[in-house]
Amino acid sequence: MSGIVGILRTDGAPVNGVLLRALTRYLSFRGVDGQEVWAGGPAGFGHAMLRTTDETAHERQPMAVDGQFWITADARLDARAELHSKLAGAGRRPARNAPDSELILHAYAAWGESCLERLRGDFSFGIWDARRKSLFCARDHLGIKPFYFTEHRDFFLFSNTLDCVRMHPDVPDELNEAAIADFLLFGLNCDPATTTFRAIRRLPPAHFLHVSAEGLRIRRYWSIPVDGRIRHKRADEYVENFQVHLRNAVADRLRGGRVGVLLSGGLDSSSLAATARALSPERGPRGKLRAYTVTHDKSLGDQDAVAARHVAEFLGIPIRCVSRDGVRPFERWDDPVLRSPEPAGAPLMAGHLDQFAAMASECRVVFNGEGPDNLMLFQMLPYLRSLLQNEEWGRLCADLPRFLRVRKFPWRGIRQRVKTAVGANSEASRYPSWLAPDFARRVNAQERWRRGTAPILPSRHAVKPRAHASMCLPHWTQLFEFNDAGVTQSPIEVRYPFLDLRIINYLLAVPSFPWCFQKTILREAMAGHLPEKIRLRPKAPFAGKSHLDEVRREAAALIDGAAWSEEMERFVPQSAYRAPLADIASTEVETAIRPLCLNYWLRHSGRIRYNLMAEVSNG
Repeated sequence: MSGIVGILRTDGAPVNGVLLRALTRYLSFRGVDGQEVWAGGPAGFGHAMLRTTDETAHERQPMAVDGQFWITADARLDARAELHSKLAGAGRRPARNAPDSELILHAYAAWGESCLERLRGDFSFGIWDARRKSLFCARDHLGIKPFYFTEHRDFFLFSNTLDCVRMHPDVPDELNEAAIADFLLFGLNCDPATTTFRAIRRLPPAHFLHVSAEGLRIRRYWSIPVDGRIRHKRADEYVENFQVHLRNAVADRLRGGRVGVLLSGGLDSSSLAATARALSPERGPRGKLRAYTVTHDKSLGDQDAVAARHVAEFLGIPIRCVSRDGVRPFERWDDPVLRSPEPAGAPLMAGHLDQFAAMASECRVVFNGEGPDNLMLFQMLPYLRSLLQNEEWGRLCADLPRFLRVRKFPWRGIRQRVKTAVGANSEASRYPSWLAPDFARRVNAQERWRRGTAPILPSRHAVKPRAHASMCLPHWTQLFEFNDAGVTQSPIEVRYPFLDLRIINYLLAVPSFPWCFQKTILREAMAGHLPEKIRLRPKAPFAGKSHLDEVRREAAALIDGAAWSEEMERFVPQSAYRAPLADIASTEVETAIRPLCLNYWLRHSGRIRYNLMAEVSNG
């Protein structure tokens, strides 16, 4: 997960090379294989290299093509052979082992902004077009790679690391109150185009930006599909095609050296491990694969670790268990090294960083199994409605009776609906009473709360509205950035094979039943590749919830001795916050601890430039 930074002097002045080198040097924690800069008149790029694929063995960035186009990129492309073919059709023939950044640059040289229609994968990049005197930047379809930028009267600055943008001496630290309000209410910034700082913005997923003499232009180039419809003649064709997409997604992410798999022992991560193992025949300690399991032994009786070890033994890959039991809530929060670039409601942050440091000591890439829970979020009624509308009588007559046979009667779901209907839902969160009244009025907190507590976003997908809507939630950006080196401070790249566009398009287009019911298509695809008790294992509860009582106790003890900053008082007065903290229900702990998390963050979020200005002044 290389580091990138770029400066465009919009006033036409030459780039300050000393400042550019200092900003690039700051990114060395991301790119341990060296840092380089390039400057050409008003534009300048920096790059901190982390070599994670075979093609990056001799790559150097920033790089140029045709002497006119320069790029700095953190990129990993899918379907390279297909892209090579399209480039050849456009008269461009990069070497077969060309790094992904070079392929992107050739694509831009061939098709300009429309190159994004041909790119697949995870990327964040900036391209200087010397011919047009313009800057073209883009972020991948789901926003797996971060991209931050700021506009100043004299310059435009971007990076994939928020703190790198803040390092610039002319970027102010004024906070974005709307983002602070969203964090206090929901634990994340709900606006994908902003950050916690007013002067620094995010490029949303699936967007590009263009900076020229005419100003800044931002456009969306892709949306999650809503109209896909795939129907095969035979049932086994669905499984076979899904297997092909999964193997391609994993293969594209296996390029390079040793790879880790975050293995929980559940179906999703175990499926990735099994697919990667089939594509990497080496077994044992010298093989390409490693498994890492985060355990919560005290709360779950080591169930996840037992299942994960069983999968690793079955596949013949080494496994390392990283226990979170020794990490106490808010441990080391006074350590500035633990400070995240933006507020984080993660009292076990120390364990998260320790986990990534442990993995980074053994590999540079790790697989994460997120995706199937959302993509296969099952709904039967919209599916039946679509069968009626399309007059698919045969499928309707076959699927409905079969569904009624296999689905258990939803007693628990009915009880929950009744509680909600009569206003007796004990799990419903309450609007926080501790927000400062003036602050709440400025950000219209009550309306934010009303909108943000809606069950799910509306969707235009007629057959799978909840699955489609869940893929559009801002929580994805939070997840990707929380696992990014800009937060973890470890040179390791997290890859998400189930979020490959080929898999997304396929799962949103196949019939909901039976393939998305209890993840049938994935279970069928893993037949013979996983132990049966793992392949048929039901979804396990999230282990972290069991720590909420301990978090509440630690938070109640910390608040009495907490040094409440003056800036914090304008958001949450300490006197209003302390009283209800000891009496909150377990279901409200995550909301209740956010002011404490924000206060800790504010204490360490001041100027991070330390000796940058001295370094620049000394040349």
